[in-house]
Amino acid sequence: MTLPLPKPHDWPFDAELLRRYDGPGPRYTSYPTAPHFSADFSAQDFVRAAVNSNVGAFSRLLSLYLHVPFCRSPCFYCGCNRSITRDQAQGDEYVALLKREIALVAPLFDGSREVIQLHLGGGTPNFLRPAQLADLVAELGRLFAFSDDPGRDFSIELDPRFVDANDIAVLARAGFNRASLGVQDFDPQVQLAVNRIQSLEQTREIVDACRDQKMRSVNIDLIYGLPLQTQRGFARTLEQVIALRPDRLAVYGYAHLPRLFRAQRQIEEQDLPSAEEKLALLGLAVEALSAAGYRYIGMDHFALPGDDLAVAQRRGDLHRNFMGYTTHAQTDLLGLGVSAISHVGDSFCQNQRELPAWQAALEEGRLPIMRGLLLDNDDVLRADVIQRLMCLGEVEFEPVERSHGIVFGDYFHDAIDALAPLVQDGLVQVLQDRIQVTARGRGLLRVIAMRFDRYLDLPGQPVRHSRTI
Repeated sequence: MTLPLPKPHDWPFDAELLRRYDGPGPRYTSYPTAPHFSADFSAQDFVRAAVNSNVGAFSRLLSLYLHVPFCRSPCFYCGCNRSITRDQAQGDEYVALLKREIALVAPLFDGSREVIQLHLGGGTPNFLRPAQLADLVAELGRLFAFSDDPGRDFSIELDPRFVDANDIAVLARAGFNRASLGVQDFDPQVQLAVNRIQSLEQTREIVDACRDQKMRSVNIDLIYGLPLQTQRGFARTLEQVIALRPDRLAVYGYAHLPRLFRAQRQIEEQDLPSAEEKLALLGLAVEALSAAGYRYIGMDHFALPGDDLAVAQRRGDLHRNFMGYTTHAQTDLLGLGVSAISHVGDSFCQNQRELPAWQAALEEGRLPIMRGLLLDNDDVLRADVIQRLMCLGEVEFEPVERSHGIVFGDYFHDAIDALAPLVQDGLVQVLQDRIQVTARGRGLLRVIAMRFDRYLDLPGQPVRHSRTI
């Protein structure tokens, strides 16, 4: 029997199916994933990759990511690389060091290569003063060529508790045209349990300010599975967020890993929803957002039909990288700041994860690279296949065969065999000319992509991943 192919926004929620496949797995913001990067990758390897990326067909547009690690207070659910402080002098010092890193890296890239995408993440980027953020953008514009394309994306993550409408005006003048606001949940009990007290009014003020400044889109982040969350409370949060009508939403599952993330030890495990309750919370989100007209993009992401993400999905040029789903596929990604990750040419590399090590390297005039990976032909091929699954929901054989000089069925014989249980459960179809994710499988893209990941089967120490749901 041939199953119906999914529409871009189509995800029939099936709790039993999700329960059966809920296990640890990569999020595939890269392939190979970051745990497989090696300390053998050096700053010289990065320099070679950067210089080689300027040549011929490899000379692509650039995306820039800047990591700002500071937060004024800890959110107990957080697993990000961040530093808790209220000392603004630390931010001042960090900006000075970021400028040193920019000055070291920018000359490696041909001056004609335009920056089509810029994203500031954290931490809390608006820990820095608006004027500092504007100054950073100006410094980047001095050393890189910013694209004049009306579709360029300059985005920033914002904590609505520490920004106001005047700050948004400064950021808009600096060139930011997208903003992403953390909310997680508006329920007061949940907010108290995770140490993030944030009102609906604070959030609405910043959403309105972004729109007043003609920003192209606003994203709101939610999390399901937090302590003391209930279906009734989360349904109310969804109602309030949908009333704000953000252009995009990300609905993440909370991963409780207190051994890895110290702040999570403040959360009482008995306060966490059960696995059944967590699935029900996700089901509420899928149902409410679908009813409100949001399209399911993939993984955790939803967007209104007119948003650039939904348009890119329809056009077939959606992309996924360390910034999540993006609209700019053919770029080299340059990460700046502590722990930031770059994808330049056929290489990945990550900066030092600890602030003192990152700082020491820059003070000595060195690139602060900690680890990385040079991709072989098999890595590039599998990355292509996984990217197509995660973004397009299908892999046509002929383009992959033409690009990589293989016979798809022969090369991926084992992976196709491994898909058999997923085919039986109606998650995916293996057709004569393609592999097609079905509507039922859209919420399990990670599970499908894992069948093409050769690193998952390698011997050695197991790699910890978050659960797929």
